[in-house]
Amino acid sequence: MKTKTFSPVGSLHPVLFFAVVYVVAIVFSIFICSTLFYSCNASPGKLGQQQEAPVEKPVKGPTEMASR
Repeated sequence: MKTKTFSPVGSLHPVLFFAVVYVVAIVFSIFICSTLFYSCNASPGKLGQQQEAPVEKPVKGPTEMASR
């Protein structure tokens, strides 16, 4: 009878899988935490006065001038 042999990579598959999952979780957590940190410590925006452009009166058309 032939004995069952396992390749080294095949037997390490669960360990490699959880190592990759761990690394991906660490990278995402660093990204999310740094995003939250920078959003909480952001300086408030400057509130300035908005200048409104003067509203021009519409030009009277030929029909409006004829009615006068």
